[in-house]
Amino acid sequence: MTRVALVQIASPDGESQAARVDRVEALLREHGDSGVELFVLPELWSAGYFAFTHYDELAEKLDGATVSMIRRVAKDLGAWIHLGSFVERGETGALHNTAVLIDSSGEIAHAYRKIHVFGYQSLEAELLTPGDALAVSPSPLGPLASTTCYDLRFPGLWLELGARGAEAVAVPAAWPAARREHWRLLTQARAIEHQVWIIAVNACGTQGEVELGGCSRVVDPWGTVVAECSPTDEEVLMVDLDPGLVDRVRAEFPVLGDRLAPGAYPALR
Repeated sequence: MTRVALVQIASPDGESQAARVDRVEALLREHGDSGVELFVLPELWSAGYFAFTHYDELAEKLDGATVSMIRRVAKDLGAWIHLGSFVERGETGALHNTAVLIDSSGEIAHAYRKIHVFGYQSLEAELLTPGDALAVSPSPLGPLASTTCYDLRFPGLWLELGARGAEAVAVPAAWPAARREHWRLLTQARAIEHQVWIIAVNACGTQGEVELGGCSRVVDPWGTVVAECSPTDEEVLMVDLDPGLVDRVRAEFPVLGDRLAPGAYPALR
């Protein structure tokens, strides 16, 4: 079994980025003796997703304070940590919503720049540049892919993650409470469609005038919700998961083998 911790936190407007990074470090270290092999955090927690007017000043490089803290803690705890995502300033100066997976030695296993940046009642699409590459890496839960929030709504991306061998997918998010039922439905649908573990970690609390939806959750390859956090409160929820369940589900109900080749569907009359 692999013990995974969902770290559901808030990013209140009155808390500085530096204070929040320090608070999250203390929170992770507090659970360092709990046997957790993989921690997962929400989307843009260090800056705050809705802090659009401050993205430029809060942006960091991959060797900045947020990633460096997570790397240090991962090495000290001997645990993998999915940072969630942060506002990254890339080599050209463009800003990205970048998810980072850190291994238990403190090294970066992969970094994923969010491909589907969000434009509905959001300035993300105006301020951040979408990525153009996917990421799947070995992890304690098997081959683990990164997606971010809005990516849940685009099944073509998920088909490709499956083709690249993903058996678990981390979904850090800042999903509003107003669309909480979409969050619940889509996380289960993606698990069922692709027979993967879904580790979906959402933000909670209020940013500006937006209430975040919480309900971070783990969904198994059958689509069963095996753990879910509060819709409103900060929480670290630990759950033991069986990496071998993916193979057993796929063997028992081999739907993936019945798919046509990716180019076959557009060719249908």
